[in-house]
Amino acid sequence: MSQTDIPDLVLEPLVRNALMEDLGSYGDVTTRAVIPDNTRYDACLNAREEAVISGMQVARLAFRLIDPDLEIETHVAEGQRCKPGDVLMTIRGAAASILSAERVALNFAGRLTGIATMTAAFVAETKGTKARVTCTRKTTPGLRLVEKLAVLHGGGFNHRYSLSDAILIKDNHIAAAGGVAQVLGAVKARAGHMMAVEIEVDRLDQLEEVLAIGGASAVLLDNMDPDTLRRAVAMVGGRLVTEASGNVRLATIAAIAATGVDYISAGALTHSARTIDLGLDF
Repeated sequence: MSQTDIPDLVLEPLVRNALMEDLGSYGDVTTRAVIPDNTRYDACLNAREEAVISGMQVARLAFRLIDPDLEIETHVAEGQRCKPGDVLMTIRGAAASILSAERVALNFAGRLTGIATMTAAFVAETKGTKARVTCTRKTTPGLRLVEKLAVLHGGGFNHRYSLSDAILIKDNHIAAAGGVAQVLGAVKARAGHMMAVEIEVDRLDQLEEVLAIGGASAVLLDNMDPDTLRRAVAMVGGRLVTEASGNVRLATIAAIAATGVDYISAGALTHSARTIDLGLDF
């Protein structure tokens, strides 16, 4: 099992909720009205533009939750690049079932493929550096698991899944607690030994304070220009994991990666990805 394998059982509630939302209180009245009983079709899920694929597992689940008897064959792997006209999936069986699941399957696959495609573009800009591209918690409510999965399919890495995964002390925590010394002191007194600790700084004098006090395992260098980032990486000297964040775009990420940071987090991967055009053709 790879890091991107998730059991269907875990994803089923998410897909089931989407199907229930789409079916409403009375199901697919159009299909029931116009498709004769026992009508069978072969359908193809096709790519209409170049992309990096994600969401095939979720699309397959959408069809199978509507009708377990559908015959589904997936022709591409998650994370594989496709071109216009490529057949991604073949679905055979009751036409009514295919039609009722179509929109949910396409919504998931198009959205997740968009995230994987954008992630792959960001990752390509970091080639030749040690920087890893990671997402954030700026995800669509209810879809975090599959959106972060799509980032992995695009060659990126995942940040926290939830607030309970690790301690990430942001600027507002520092302001509310009274300063860097106060938050790091509290962490030392209260955090368990297995809990990772990262602290955000946006100035080099704050970084100096963090290094002097100790207690963190990673530092988030927020909204620093490339020159300042280089100085920050040199100051850290490998003692902490470094993460750059803020103003991370396709046009800026190469310069950020060249500073020597370990990670670059970009909310754009999940909050600004464009849905890729996929189509279901009978």
